Amino acid sequence: MANLNINIGKLQLKNPVLTASGTFGYGTEYSDFMDISRIGGIIVKGTTLRDRQGNPYPRMAETPSGMLNAVGLQNKGVDYFIENIYPTVKDVDTNIIVNVSGSTIEDYIITAEKLNDLDRIPGIELNISCPNVKEGGMAFGTSCISAAEVVKRVRRAYKNDLMVKLSPNVTDISEIARAVEAEGADSVSLINTLLGMAIDSEKRRPILSTITGGLSGPAVKPIALRMVWQVAQAVKIPVIGLGGIMNAADAIEFILAGASGIQIGTANFIDPTVSIKVIDGINDYLDRHGFKSITDIIGALE
Repeated sequence: MANLNINIGKLQLKNPVLTASGTFGYGTEYSDFMDISRIGGIIVKGTTLRDRQGNPYPRMAETPSGMLNAVGLQNKGVDYFIENIYPTVKDVDTNIIVNVSGSTIEDYIITAEKLNDLDRIPGIELNISCPNVKEGGMAFGTSCISAAEVVKRVRRAYKNDLMVKLSPNVTDISEIARAVEAEGADSVSLINTLLGMAIDSEKRRPILSTITGGLSGPAVKPIALRMVWQVAQAVKIPVIGLGGIMNAADAIEFILAGASGIQIGTANFIDPTVSIKVIDGINDYLDRHGFKSITDIIGALE
């Protein structure tokens, strides 16, 4: 058995495999299928300051080699998470990380502050792909200035590990990564979904109620892989790669491109045990190639 332990920022992971926010619920929903404590980390669904009902239906659509979603961060708010969800996940023997979303910087700050005192939550993933309502709806993560500002303000308020999830809907994702690194991000995760659209030609209407939505799945993998490779060369903090990872071979490609860890998203909807299979597959790859540790192959392109 190779050594799969990896440190990402302040997080100590038993392996580099995490589950992506919005695709794995709160983790416990999958405990009937596998031992969820084997996973390196579980990033729970997006959590906001207040209750959100999400977007009207239909809000998901299958596409060739992927899916579109426009769920709209449906959740019951951070107070509900603290009172009702945290007691059910705090004793799971893995890293439980909360994905934090907001419409204003103040939303992010207050939500992060409320999570500060949860002993078994070692970090948050800051979703900066959310629209900044005070700036006309432009996503925080599409501008170096706004991305840096929200990370700077949350960093002051939040004491534990701060992972920042980057939007791919930008001209140069490396610039955004450097901006959040400069303001105190412990790591960056990428990519979030790509903006896409689906049309019902018979009805001559968009399929999603919101017209556009986030594209995920195998279709985005080549773009995600390229962006992870670019960002890994641009920053000194760890990079977590995601986007179309369906199996261990996909995960290893991201690690070779420079990712210290990976997240599995859409694949969870197809196979609820995929994360365990990826962990075992990474270990098999290391054994077959004579590597002793996962760290031996991070950024090891020849």
